[in-house]
Amino acid sequence: MDLLQKGWFTEFSPDDLEAIKNEVSGTKQLKSDNVELGGAWPGQAFSLQIEKVLFHEKSKYQDVLVFKSRTYGNVLVLDGIIQCTERDEFSYQEMLTHLPMFAHPNPKKVLIVGGGDGGILREVLKHEVVEQVTMCEIDEMVIEVSKKYLPNMAAQFLHPKLNLVIGDGFKFLAEHKGEYDVIITDSSDPIGPAESLFGKSYYALLNDVLRDGGILSSQAESYWLHLDLISHMIGFTKSIFPTVQYASSPVSTYPSGVMGYLIAAKEARDVSIPARELSDDECEKMGLRYYNSQLHRAAFVLPTFVKKALSVATKLPK
Repeated sequence: MDLLQKGWFTEFSPDDLEAIKNEVSGTKQLKSDNVELGGAWPGQAFSLQIEKVLFHEKSKYQDVLVFKSRTYGNVLVLDGIIQCTERDEFSYQEMLTHLPMFAHPNPKKVLIVGGGDGGILREVLKHEVVEQVTMCEIDEMVIEVSKKYLPNMAAQFLHPKLNLVIGDGFKFLAEHKGEYDVIITDSSDPIGPAESLFGKSYYALLNDVLRDGGILSSQAESYWLHLDLISHMIGFTKSIFPTVQYASSPVSTYPSGVMGYLIAAKEARDVSIPARELSDDECEKMGLRYYNSQLHRAAFVLPTFVKKALSVATKLPK
């Protein structure tokens, strides 16, 4: 099925799209440790009006599309799923990055797994304390396309503190034990290759690669859509890390309008409390458009039904 119809791009849930194409029930389910945990966003779709298709090719790993939209600027789409838009990308990039970065008192060495559009890299490098940041991205085409069509996001790929690795994240992690203060996983949804980044073995590797006191953050889906998946992930992550917490924030172009973040630490502590506080002037100096210290705390306050579901599923205190 052509997702570009009469000047519009439509983002279907992958399971629904497969059903439309094949006229059978969709089989593309979110998975963690081979457990099927439902469709991505079944029964709903999101559309943006297109002004111009800027790029469309298949890389070694996925279908890569960039178009200029009428109201959201340039839009990056991978395998039919919107990854970011120029209009609202900063809300996601800043929260996924600065929740772990400001929860850590002194993050000198940082690893980004994925993040080929460059947005997380841009945000990490706003921290002067960072001495080195490594990015491990498997798909070089995403980086090159982002440099050309998302220049504000991809502005830091020539930064001297960056060590860019094109390759598989699992292999890289296995070779770098105990090296990083903060690890940020910026992945797509757990369908196909990205499934491995939502499993227990991946988080066990992250634990090995973090230094003492280290903190990780991962894209952790939306509680409106994926509460079973989130509960499953928090459950196994708590068997590895002494601290595991879930935060969320609005992202206008993500299905349901809410994105979640899994934050874990190698020591028992409350990561909802920033280790480093920012004044309004400091936020302005860093060029932050979304994150601030008050929002850091608020992001961990969950709706009652979410708090209850996660408490029951993972035997956490309510």
